[in-house]
Amino acid sequence: MQQKADGQGYAPTGEYKPVCSKGEFQVGIIGLDHGHIYGMCNGLLEAGATLHLVWDKSPDKIEAFRRQYPDIGIAACPEEILESDSIHLVASAGIPCDRGAIGIEALRHQKDFFSDKPPCTTLEQLEDIRRAVKETGRKFGVYYSERLHVEAATHAGALISQGAIGKVQHVMGWGPHRISLDTRPEWFFDPACYGGILTDIGCHQIEQILAFTSAKSAVIETSRVGNFAHPTYPKLQDFGDASITCDNGATGYFRVDWFTPAGLGSWGDGRVIIEGTEGYIEIRKYLDIARDPEGDHIYLVNGEGEYHFKTAGKAGFPFFGQFIKDCMERTELAMTQEHTFLAIELALQAQKQARHIQANHRQTGEERMAHAASCHSWSGSGSPGPR
Repeated sequence: MQQKADGQGYAPTGEYKPVCSKGEFQVGIIGLDHGHIYGMCNGLLEAGATLHLVWDKSPDKIEAFRRQYPDIGIAACPEEILESDSIHLVASAGIPCDRGAIGIEALRHQKDFFSDKPPCTTLEQLEDIRRAVKETGRKFGVYYSERLHVEAATHAGALISQGAIGKVQHVMGWGPHRISLDTRPEWFFDPACYGGILTDIGCHQIEQILAFTSAKSAVIETSRVGNFAHPTYPKLQDFGDASITCDNGATGYFRVDWFTPAGLGSWGDGRVIIEGTEGYIEIRKYLDIARDPEGDHIYLVNGEGEYHFKTAGKAGFPFFGQFIKDCMERTELAMTQEHTFLAIELALQAQKQARHIQANHRQTGEERMAHAASCHSWSGSGSPGPR
């Protein structure tokens, strides 16, 4: 499943670094609606977890999943997983609006829970999750993969901790995605199911702003969403952005969209620029356009000079081992519960207060001709590729 053309199927793999013995930490999976479950499982397996049982309402999804993980058993129903004394963690990439309820059931069955992002789609659902965590004492983790499953982001965090750019004062994230309309399920186009663009993929960006600035709280200053180019799907939001002020004075801005062009070798040219008082870092997550199809590039500039790091295969993905140890030892090495919840809370707030931008989808004949002429007059170095 580790392919880069379509983000739904992007599932990074890393080095096998177990933190537990075989069979000591067993995982049950409920819900295969999003391909991120493959990345979640890869990370857990590499950290020593065992995939025990899987359930989904779709036999086809289960069949595809077992082709990747043939040793896992098939549960007859979700309750078989929830009630199993052998299972320590329940993981889910169900439809976003359902993930919170699945997680609450797992917590109430004395299981820890690991959700794909977003873990919920309303502030009311988040409040229910928070209440369940408080009542049960169990852990509710979230797969914020655009930082946790990116080696360059891991290495950038280490550089920041070492003081390479001084105190972080601003983080700017850019999160474009390829829309791949012909592969999307119906729920992808319904905000009631996916939560809106700032909830769905904006939570990635907010989480990394909080992490890189070491913020404990923040406020959404402004936010916007819009549908610029998909009138056939009027409920879809293909653009969103927001600005944030953190409790420690740092600021953040991010933009997310569904406009990755067909010619890009990855599902998105994800980038982060981290500005400090003594330098700055740029992370090029998934490729370095027109130079290197491989990702995990870091560019660093500070008082000592200019540096380029290729971190693929070097930094690893420590989150997964830390999260397993947190579940086994009741610690908070991987991510605090409050940080986990704050990222999605701010995303939900940004979504709720967002100003809707209404694009004019209808072009005149003259506008279409002008656009076509501009495409054919492209004058970069090299061929623009097939039109």
